[in-house]
Amino acid sequence: MYYQPEIETASPEKMREIQSERLQKMVRNCYNNVPFYKKKFDEMGLKPEDIASIDDIVKLPFTVKQDLRDNYPYGLFAVGRDKLVRIHASSGTTGKQTVVGYTKEDMLHWSEGAARAIVAAGGTANDFIHVSYGYGLFTGGLGLHYGAELVGAINIPVSSGNTPRQLQIMQDFESDILCCTPSYAMYLGESLREMGISPDAIPLRAGIFGAEAWSENMRLEIEKALGIKAYDIYGLSEIAGPGVSYECSEQNGMHVCEDYFYPEIIDPDTLEVLPDGEYGELVFTCIGKEALPLVRYRTRDISYLVREKCACGRTLVKMMKPRGRSDDMLIIRGVNVFPSQVEHVILSLGMEPNYQIIVERENNLDTMTVCIEMSEKFFSDEISQIAAVEKKISSAMLSTLGVGSKVKLVEPHTLPRSEGKAVRVVDKRRI
Repeated sequence: MYYQPEIETASPEKMREIQSERLQKMVRNCYNNVPFYKKKFDEMGLKPEDIASIDDIVKLPFTVKQDLRDNYPYGLFAVGRDKLVRIHASSGTTGKQTVVGYTKEDMLHWSEGAARAIVAAGGTANDFIHVSYGYGLFTGGLGLHYGAELVGAINIPVSSGNTPRQLQIMQDFESDILCCTPSYAMYLGESLREMGISPDAIPLRAGIFGAEAWSENMRLEIEKALGIKAYDIYGLSEIAGPGVSYECSEQNGMHVCEDYFYPEIIDPDTLEVLPDGEYGELVFTCIGKEALPLVRYRTRDISYLVREKCACGRTLVKMMKPRGRSDDMLIIRGVNVFPSQVEHVILSLGMEPNYQIIVERENNLDTMTVCIEMSEKFFSDEISQIAAVEKKISSAMLSTLGVGSKVKLVEPHTLPRSEGKAVRVVDKRRI
């Protein structure tokens, strides 16, 4: 089932035609209306007419998040306030917020991406879409909100928080599809269990989860806890929010809305474009945006691309679930460690999905401690049995990560919970 079959199943030739036309239009827009890009292009000796097709995208410069902060708040906008209809911004947890603007046309394109994701997850005009992403400057809530309305579905704009109320609404309003972060989905499932409510008591059949990294093992845990099929969705505020890419029923990669967001994979060190199938940093060019047309934006997410036609019938290129971020990646004694790798080990050994990684420096040596909540059955075990489990997990961590870590099992419900993005890493080396 497709939302826009003429795009989602377009031939490679048709897609290249769309991309080339939109890239040329975008480059002209950047050169004529964004002083930041005009300066960059001029310094490179590059003119808009030098971009004849999508193949010429490699001639263009990269853009990084710091560029948005340096031009805060509206310096990278290509339109005046008379054309803007919406402003969003990142949380601003590190440095200044990154501010994003949208024209009416931008909003339609963003909504189309979210609508494609909802339909790919089995959503229809008859479904109740339970949106538990946060609303406000964060793009999550309103992204799925307008996507649901474009599909013609019935939107339940619950936003985040007040978990008991969320569960009551799911039962009373007969929610069909849940949209939230995967960590909050796990928390909802955990709350159901604590309240003695069976997953069969809520009508949910699917969930669309994103905004943070999550593993395949966590997918299985969520599906078991809520009795649903869990779908991944990808987006980032600088590009558009949720709906940049999305999973279909095959669930072996996320289809990129490449008619609006052209993807590349680069080596983060050499900046060279890598071939399909090879891991590297994900880069997007906003070929369908008017207000903030970012050129070759470095997302820092580590992924790879697959271009074969999917069994679902979609021809849109697929990006694999990011395995981490090039800037959030931990370097422990010279070894690259992604939190998603730690999560994979924890869940593969049957542990609870509530964990926190604490990195410290002792005597000029990096140390990593992984705190994991015990289930009730482990909590009642003897100390010697708990120590044996800790040793087993630590050994598995060493085998998978290539670096030693201390594993500490803690009492149930002692690690912080989040109704938004989970805080998985506490790096005390910077304090």
